[in-house]
Amino acid sequence: MSQTVVITGATGGIGRATARLYARRGADVVLIARGRDGLDTTAKEVESLGGRALARQADVADPDQVEAAAAAAEEEFGPIDVWINCAFSTVFAPFDEIRHEEYVRATEVTYLGFVNGTRAALKRMLPRDRGTIVQVGSALGERSVPLQSVYCGAKHAINGFTSSLRTELLHRGSNVHVTVVQMPAVNTPQFSWVLSRLPRHPRPVPPIYQPEAAARGVVHAADHPRRKQYYVGASTLATLWANRLAPALLDRYLARTGFDSQQDATRPPTGRANLFHPVDQDPGTDHGAHGVFDDASHARSWQALLAHHPVLTALGASLAGGAAATALRHRAR
Repeated sequence: MSQTVVITGATGGIGRATARLYARRGADVVLIARGRDGLDTTAKEVESLGGRALARQADVADPDQVEAAAAAAEEEFGPIDVWINCAFSTVFAPFDEIRHEEYVRATEVTYLGFVNGTRAALKRMLPRDRGTIVQVGSALGERSVPLQSVYCGAKHAINGFTSSLRTELLHRGSNVHVTVVQMPAVNTPQFSWVLSRLPRHPRPVPPIYQPEAAARGVVHAADHPRRKQYYVGASTLATLWANRLAPALLDRYLARTGFDSQQDATRPPTGRANLFHPVDQDPGTDHGAHGVFDDASHARSWQALLAHHPVLTALGASLAGGAAATALRHRAR
């Protein structure tokens, strides 16, 4: 029997790559995004790979639109087995250069979008006492960086919200599961359509991973949701452990390097943004899963492969954290 999987932010980056993986399994995939052309193209991909697709144009910041999409998913395919929250939008700029309405909008999409998706999923999963919710998180949800205050704040909020919800589900003895997959820098189209006030083109901080590596982590977490968190990328673990072991040193290191490392000197600003309106709204504007940093991106994450073995993961985390903290001490001097 095929799974019914709902993915928000399904037309680009990690969401798009995850939709393809589920399609190859023959799953029924419900695609939620704002852009019509991206939705249509992604739906065709899903069906060409062996799945069934339902494309729903919706803004995750609007709880009524999310609820309508969830109702349509169950009407079309039956009970939702997995709900994956992946949609987000953000602003690359120093905090004092981000306007109030931009901060509100990015927070509504990136944080409240996850809340709205989780609520719609739980409304259906709790009465049946089954189902899995996967939150696509980020290392920046535990260790903030400059120029991304709105995104870091939203990802921190998602972690806190999800931890609170998890304890409530445990209190109930519920068989509904919720887990978070913390991501590294990923080569997604967001860097070419994000609202940016930087003098140069935004870029992910290396090491950079391809969306397919991240998507494999999402699907693994959905298949094995009992763990609180999963991590993709050795850099994710190294960042988190360095933050725990030497947070003040990491502050100084990021203050010195975080501005230049998030800008590409070879590319000018894009001059467009998807914060208030999708950039794949019109025919011929689908952007696919990958961004413009293919040449610098890793196709696989050895750390994510170790996630199948918790003992090895813990050992790798300790080694990565210790190495990162030592490197920081030298660089911060």
